[in-house]
Amino acid sequence: MKTSPVFITGVAGFIGANLAKRLLNQDPPVPVIGLDNLNSYYDVRIKRERLRDLLCSPDFTFVKGDLTNRDLINFLFAQYHPEIVVNLAAQAGVRYSIDNPDAYVDSNLVGFYNILEACRHSYDGGAIGVRHLVYASSSSVYGSNQKIPYATDDKTDHPVSLYAATKKSNELMAHAYAKLYNIPSTGLRFFTVYGPAGRPDMAYFGFTDKLRKGQTIQIFNYGHCQRDFTYIDDIVEGVVRVMAKPPERRNGKDGLPSPPYAIYNIGNSQPENLLDFVDVLQQELVRAGVLPQDFDFDAHKQLVPMQPGDVPVTYADTAALERDFGFRPHTPLRTGLRRFAEWYKSFYMT
Repeated sequence: MKTSPVFITGVAGFIGANLAKRLLNQDPPVPVIGLDNLNSYYDVRIKRERLRDLLCSPDFTFVKGDLTNRDLINFLFAQYHPEIVVNLAAQAGVRYSIDNPDAYVDSNLVGFYNILEACRHSYDGGAIGVRHLVYASSSSVYGSNQKIPYATDDKTDHPVSLYAATKKSNELMAHAYAKLYNIPSTGLRFFTVYGPAGRPDMAYFGFTDKLRKGQTIQIFNYGHCQRDFTYIDDIVEGVVRVMAKPPERRNGKDGLPSPPYAIYNIGNSQPENLLDFVDVLQQELVRAGVLPQDFDFDAHKQLVPMQPGDVPVTYADTAALERDFGFRPHTPLRTGLRRFAEWYKSFYMT
């Protein structure tokens, strides 16, 4: 029996490409239908490089298009009948949302609505339809919460950026559709994902670019920030396990469907002080040959106040992920940054 394809949006993105690669390399491979608009939010060369690897597989189908194109989304569902949908396409970035709010409303709200509607109508005519919708949320939804580590049953009513607000909205929208149309859905709150061929707008990547050019990097909140850095392979492992186990459909006491809905954190559960993180990064950049052995790091860093939209700490409570899937991220920071530094050297300097 032919395996139903997995539909991945944002397939040229950091998580999307690594997830698709993992599925295509399984034995037997899982067919992937990938959608991406290849926008220029960051260096498109990296997106094309990720795609180049995927296009080598006969089980991969790439569609260039946008989530906001509802006719295209409906066509893809009608054409391929995906039973598992992984929505990773989104306009990311806390700081970018301050100056470019329209992009977040279009992609993260209208685009996600189109996915939900396509899932809803996948059951028309008694079809099997979508068995599991998995979608990207973010640790940003925890906003100004003071309690750490962040647990999925904590309140998330105080976002401090439009990006965070759209991700919280995705969770609410998915819950409503799970209740109304019995769509099994799982939201994943990702914590600071990093690794080779990652997003250039992330701090570790931006720091590397600036240090290589001899520029000064700014370390916010005078270095008194902590981030739960999560290596890309751990993120992908978590997503794969979650995909295979949709929330159970069942009826409540009122005889109506209880929403088959779940939320999980995927984080390393080991927040790193930003100054320590930057120190490890520069050591690995020197080791990989990105920076010279005699690089004067102290002369190229500046401690500055916190900026709007940021929070001082992110810290994932992954107890629910461990309980339900027997997995927790575990890659040490130095290991992940070493792999990034080696990739950066090969991609930009050879």
